[in-house]
Amino acid sequence: MAIDFSFSPELEDLRGRVRTFIADEVKPAEARIEGHDGGEPLEGRDRIGVLIELRKKALAAGIWLPHMPEEWGGMGLGHVELAMVQAEAAKSHYGPWVFNCQAPDEGNMHTLLHWATPEQAEKYLKPLTEGKTWSCFAMTEPEVAGSDPTLIRTNAYEDGDEWVINGHKWFISNAHRASFAILICRTEENPDIPQAANTAFIIDLPAEGWNEVRQIETMHGGTGHSEIVIEDLRVHGDQMLGGRGQGHLLGQYRLGPARLAHCMRWISQAETALDMMVERSLNRFSHGSLLAEKQGIQWMIADSAMEIYQSKLMVLHAAYKIDRQEDFKAEVSMTKHFVANSLNRIIDRSIQVHGALGYSTDTPLAHMYQHARWARFADGADEVHQMRIAQRTIAAYTDEGTTRRATGDLPV
Repeated sequence: MAIDFSFSPELEDLRGRVRTFIADEVKPAEARIEGHDGGEPLEGRDRIGVLIELRKKALAAGIWLPHMPEEWGGMGLGHVELAMVQAEAAKSHYGPWVFNCQAPDEGNMHTLLHWATPEQAEKYLKPLTEGKTWSCFAMTEPEVAGSDPTLIRTNAYEDGDEWVINGHKWFISNAHRASFAILICRTEENPDIPQAANTAFIIDLPAEGWNEVRQIETMHGGTGHSEIVIEDLRVHGDQMLGGRGQGHLLGQYRLGPARLAHCMRWISQAETALDMMVERSLNRFSHGSLLAEKQGIQWMIADSAMEIYQSKLMVLHAAYKIDRQEDFKAEVSMTKHFVANSLNRIIDRSIQVHGALGYSTDTPLAHMYQHARWARFADGADEVHQMRIAQRTIAAYTDEGTTRRATGDLPV
C-alpha cells in the first residue's frame, strides 16, 4: 500500500519552524498592529514597516514562497506539502502575507510561471516573488454573473500593434495597491466554443484608461476590493498573456489550485474556532456544570471535529491528485464547497458557545465570521459547484454504470 499520511522528518521540522515563527514572531506583531497589546493600532507606514520586517525575517529563516520552485527563490513544495505550511501560516491573519503566499498574488504567480513569456516572467513574476510588488486578477463584472466567465462584456479590439480595451470590473482584490493586473476581456466575437472568447492581458498600473471608482465596502470593511471602469485603455500586443482566446483556460488553470489554497487556510481558521470553542466550554460554568459537560455543547464540538477531519482528508486527496498531475477538478470542487460551508458552521458554533462575547470584537470570532461568509461564493458559488458535482456524478454513472469516479475514485 502506498497510502501514507505521515511527513518525512525534514517536513516535520519545517512544520515546526513555521509554527514557531507564527507563534513567536507573527502573532506578537499582529497584536501590536491591531492594538491588542494595549497600544494604539498601527496605521500607514508604521503598519507596513512592521510587516516588511516580518517578511525579511521569514526570508532569512528560509520560510518564503512555499508554493514556488527553488529557481524562483521558493521552497519548491508540492501541494500536499503546501497544505501543511498554509494551515500553519493561516493561524495568523498576516501569516500568508508574511511568507508571500497570499491571495491573489499566489495564484498570479502560478499563472505567470505557466503562461508568461521569459520577458514577461522577468518583468512581472520576478519582483512578485521577491515581495517587491503586488498584483490583482481582474475578471469579475457587475453586469454579468461572476460564476460564468463566458458572459464577460469587457472587450478589446486590435488597433495596429495595440489593443484597445473598454469595460467594467468590480470586486478586484488588491487592485488599489497593485503594480499590475492580469485582465480578462473578450477578444473573439464568434468563437468555436463560448470558452474561447476571452483573452488575458498584463496591465501595468497605474494606466491611462484604468479608473478606480471606489473600494467597495463589504461585511468586513473596505479592504481593497475595487470597482474599475476601463475606458479606451491601450495595451501593446506583447502584453498578451497566453494566446488569443485562452483567457478562460488560463483562468480555470489559475482557479483550481487557488481554490485549494483557500481551503488550506480555511482549515486553520476552523481549527482556531474549534480550539476557542473547547477552551470556552472548559472554563464556563452554567446551570450546575461546565459547558463541556452539557450534551448540546458536546454535539457542537463533535460535529466541528468531524467536519475538520473530513476537510483535511479532502484537501490532502485533492492536493495529492494535483501533485500527480491527475485530473483534480471534481475533487477540488467538492473540497471547496465542503470546506467553505464547514468553516461557516464551525465559527458560528464557536460564537454560540461564547455567547455575547463571541458576537463582540473582544475575540477574533466576529471578524473571522465576516470573512468566512465570503468563502461560500468566492472562486465559484456553492450552487455552481453543486451543479458541476452533480453533472460529473451523472456522467460517471452514464458512462460506466457506477458513480465511483465522481466520488474520488478511491480504493475503497
